[in-house]
Amino acid sequence: MDPREKLAGLARERGSSLAALSRMIGRNPSYLQQYITKGSPRRLEEEDRRRLAQFFGVAETELGASEEKSYAGEEDWFDIPRVAVEASAGPGTVGGSEATFDTLRFSRRWLSEQGLPPGRLSTIRVMGDSMEPLLRDGDELLVDRSERPFRDGIHVVRLDGNLLVKRVASQGSGRFSLLSQNLAYPPITVESGNMEIVGRAVWKSGRL
Repeated sequence: MDPREKLAGLARERGSSLAALSRMIGRNPSYLQQYITKGSPRRLEEEDRRRLAQFFGVAETELGASEEKSYAGEEDWFDIPRVAVEASAGPGTVGGSEATFDTLRFSRRWLSEQGLPPGRLSTIRVMGDSMEPLLRDGDELLVDRSERPFRDGIHVVRLDGNLLVKRVASQGSGRFSLLSQNLAYPPITVESGNMEIVGRAVWKSGRL
């Protein structure tokens, strides 16, 4: 497949805009749009190609690299996008522009051992204190956005336009409880049709 077609397909699959991807690699917002539609530049710069390949979890050869340059010796790592929104562990924060502004690097082997698909992962920051002591204000969450059967656990959800991180437990019959670790916050009961489960939190990091 032509590298331009491959890149366009990967962007559609991930739901990433070409402008956001261009900014991620340090280019002007129209850079990748021009590359795909106008053929300018004719080939991606090596560093741009490397970062895009790691972002999507594919070999550099799929984006136009020769076989000997694939991954440029960094095949053991994936760069997972950091999304420019925060998930509230308090009363809720309105989700803003979910654009990628940075990446965090994870071991490819570790992701495989955890059964986590790189192309469906992102990280977001926790805001608020309702999930203390499990999650603290400023912690970073790795969120798996794969379509999987629901099971109780820590999830990022969208409710009434707000982005929340809560322990989500099924009550059956399409009803869910959103539970806080901090007992100062009461449980929230919602119908499945009123809530979107964005993804399951599978890892966290934070300052000591």
